[in-house]
Amino acid sequence: MAMFGIALFFGLLLCGLAFRANSRFRREDRLPMQWWLTGHVTWSAPRVLALAFIPALAIGVLAIDAALAMNLQPRPGQEGMVLPGLIGTGLLFLLVQRLHLWLIEKTLRRGDS
Repeated sequence: MAMFGIALFFGLLLCGLAFRANSRFRREDRLPMQWWLTGHVTWSAPRVLALAFIPALAIGVLAIDAALAMNLQPRPGQEGMVLPGLIGTGLLFLLVQRLHLWLIEKTLRRGDS
């Protein structure tokens, strides 16, 4: 049950970041989603979709991870790696969302959306 609690914690944290970013970017209709290595935006999405993508993906992945952790036995010797793996996955999604929001902000400040 702790696994679902941790997954829920990270899901709520990611949703909170997305809601906060939605108010910060409320003047924009579309937000960049992908960039070339040169920094040029290759495609953008509607603001709500762009901000909801990472939290939705993370909630799905973390829920599957938590369900698998509760229903499958880890390999011998790896029992202690399940919880850190779930926390690491949540932290990775958190870092990816922060990077995405930083890139969006940098692009909008530059005026290259």
